Amino acid sequence: MEFPTTFAALTTGAAASPVIPKAPDSLQSQADRLLLQHYSPPAVLANDQGDILYISGRTGKYLEPAAGKANWNLFAMAREGLRHELIGAFQKAVRQKGEVTVRGVEIRGEGVTQTVDLTAQAVTEPEALRGLVMIVFRDVATLATAKPTGSGSSAAAGSAKMAELKEEARHAQEELRAMREEMQTSQEEFRAINEELQSANEELQSTNEELTTSREEMQSMNEELQTVNAEQLARLDELAWATSDMNNLLNSTEIATVFLDKGLRVRRFTTGSEKIFKLIPADVGRPLTDIASSLLYPELSDDAREVLRTLIFCEKQIATRDGCWFKVRIMPYRTQEDVIDGVVMTLTDITATKTLEAELRAGERNFRETFETLPHPAALHEIAPDGAPGDYRLLAVNPAFVRLVGRPAQELIGKTVREALPATDNARIEAFGKVARTGEPVLLVEESPEQGCRYQVTVYRPTPGQLACLFVDITGRRPDVAEER
Repeated sequence: MEFPTTFAALTTGAAASPVIPKAPDSLQSQADRLLLQHYSPPAVLANDQGDILYISGRTGKYLEPAAGKANWNLFAMAREGLRHELIGAFQKAVRQKGEVTVRGVEIRGEGVTQTVDLTAQAVTEPEALRGLVMIVFRDVATLATAKPTGSGSSAAAGSAKMAELKEEARHAQEELRAMREEMQTSQEEFRAINEELQSANEELQSTNEELTTSREEMQSMNEELQTVNAEQLARLDELAWATSDMNNLLNSTEIATVFLDKGLRVRRFTTGSEKIFKLIPADVGRPLTDIASSLLYPELSDDAREVLRTLIFCEKQIATRDGCWFKVRIMPYRTQEDVIDGVVMTLTDITATKTLEAELRAGERNFRETFETLPHPAALHEIAPDGAPGDYRLLAVNPAFVRLVGRPAQELIGKTVREALPATDNARIEAFGKVARTGEPVLLVEESPEQGCRYQVTVYRPTPGQLACLFVDITGRRPDVAEER
């Protein structure tokens, strides 16, 4: 049986595609094809497992399909007498990566014995065929021998049988040797594979230990991160509460506060500041000097820079265009690392204080005018909180009192009654001091034999810690009984 050198794919369907005529081959290609078909030895190309990939020439004398399922394996298709030699030469060529030749191989088939030389060569070039094996079959011519007759024929038949048995024994020994070599090679390969597997197993064990260690480290790190995360969450909660407390504190104090950086740009401001500086949230980052203000304070930026330079706070009372008053206090802004990073300006509304102060000044001025123009002698004293009832000093005296005692005001103010008026009775001094402590007024009538006058003395406490005495001349009036109220 002969096998074609090429195979054509079967087409299915009713209509066949038109055949495109091929261009005529050159003389060289036709000559090469003729030589390959008629004069080159039959050969097959197989992979390292013996599967046939390509057939050249007529190989029917050496190969035949095996019965059963189609099998294109070289060893399964080898004819009787060729299989053992083919297997040995093929495996040896694969191991040695070279060429192996076996001569005088007898192939028996269909009553004919053919002697061939078998060549197996591992292909290394070109790159596309590397790893494949080329099997070449070359027929060997045999000499014709005379056919023996009679007893000679029986002896020749016995000799032929013996030679055949020896040949089979030799083939068996070669196969055994080849199998032993293959076994040794396989054992060495298995030993090398085992060592590689052991090495890989050790590496895997080492990697497993490293992974276990890494997993433990990751678990430990994860626990640490969870702890740190919990601490950070707690700190964030504390910071949120502190911020809320600070905002509520600043809002409850009704003190407008503006935070400025080193360039006097607005960093933050509290409620109430927008009424003084016309601030809006979009003004954060703008210079404070670019923002309209109701303060009559043109030197504000100079004072802020001076605070940054000297680190000494500045405090002033500043009026506004609408008649209000603010106490402006500028202090350095210190970070937790004690680094100066701007200034803090607080503005406290002191309009009510200023109004009260003006009223007090007006009242004091009216009191002074009334006190000075009073026709009756009058004196104002103060008493020390921890002193004795009689330890009170003169604060003010009017001209009528100066005429009454006959001494100038400079010699009286700032001195105690005992120092200014030594003749004063101690009992009366202590009684007057008691009025300053209890707040209960006293009305007395006193005689002045030196002047021949009689006075009605009114003693009362105008404010805590002070004592006022008013002497009204009642000479010539009906005498009254002194009454203490």
